[in-house]
Amino acid sequence: MSQITFPRGREIVLGVGAGIAAYKSCDVLRRLQDHGFLITVVPTPSSLNFVGKATWEALSGRRVNTDVWEDIPTVPHVSLGVKADLLLIAPATADLISRIAAGRADDLLTNTVLTTTAPILLIPAMHPQMWLNPATVANVETLRSRGIFVMEPAIGRLTGSDSGIGRFPESSEIIEKVLEVSQSKCDLLGKRFLITAGGTREAIDPVRYIGNRSTGKQGYALAFAAVKRGAIVDLIAANSAFPDIEGITTTHVESADEMNLLVQEKFPNSDALLMCAAVADAKPVLYSTDKIKKAKLSEIALQTNPDILSTAAKHRSESQVLLGFAAETNSDLVNYGKSKLNAKGVDFLYVNNVHNGAIFGSDLTSGYLLSNEGDVSQISEVSKDTLSNILLDKVSERLRYANV
Repeated sequence: MSQITFPRGREIVLGVGAGIAAYKSCDVLRRLQDHGFLITVVPTPSSLNFVGKATWEALSGRRVNTDVWEDIPTVPHVSLGVKADLLLIAPATADLISRIAAGRADDLLTNTVLTTTAPILLIPAMHPQMWLNPATVANVETLRSRGIFVMEPAIGRLTGSDSGIGRFPESSEIIEKVLEVSQSKCDLLGKRFLITAGGTREAIDPVRYIGNRSTGKQGYALAFAAVKRGAIVDLIAANSAFPDIEGITTTHVESADEMNLLVQEKFPNSDALLMCAAVADAKPVLYSTDKIKKAKLSEIALQTNPDILSTAAKHRSESQVLLGFAAETNSDLVNYGKSKLNAKGVDFLYVNNVHNGAIFGSDLTSGYLLSNEGDVSQISEVSKDTLSNILLDKVSERLRYANV
């Protein structure tokens, strides 16, 4: 199975210049993490006089390098720039602005500036005389002419008794600018999402099981899209081979019973349940601890598995939103889907046609999105990443007025 490729939008490289305002970037880092961003900090060597490497590593949870001669096998001066979705430099000192404008590459941060194709946002912080100096003014104009975003510094108290323009802006203002430049959508900020993915397996004996064709690709895409939009995501993955996503709590299960127990445990504290997993409808009545010999494998007595989604719907609060998936081979998807939506008691149901193995493992999907308010939306040949955001738009809207 090929490794899933998620859309970009969560990786920020935070460059830190050698100014006293460097300590304020610790708060900026935390606020960015609150919005679902993953942060790699690249301080200039001189900035470590203000905030040390250990602090940045503790806050970001990632290794911190300052020099191009560190961690050579990973080629950090290139890999950081390629990986970044946004390069934020805060604070940007007069010296750092000058070096960037000149195209210099004398430390890891300025190397990264030259290698990245991501948007670059500078947050200047310096004394008024330095900000207003003709050299700095010219450098800022040069950077802006190249498409680099340079935020205006604030006016206020600076180092010592100085006051004026050049103060490091408030964290909230910087975050607002980051969201604008990165075009990030954080409408699910702080919401708790419980998402299931993959297909359950119901053991017959130590070798055989009853299962289905679900790979988990759609569920993982949903989880990534939700955390990218600021949600706190718990992912329950059934027999999926995709790697865990950084920033998402993933629990791996095998059977419907295991998934059911986790959903019952986590759903009461969730704002939304997105039941993307394909849960086997039945399981063997008896499990054989020894492999059943072929000659004796003439029939398997089955019993029905719990309906995880409808059970959750019966115990929901008014503010919780539920979305289910239905994979069918029936050509009348809309009417069949409406019956299933009503029977399960959910807010939304996405139903698609998997005839001849369609959809499973594919990057594309098509189907119908139904709501309990009677809306029907046809989804035609879109990526599973795109579908994820279509579904999250609906869930986000319902959450807004469910919690009014």
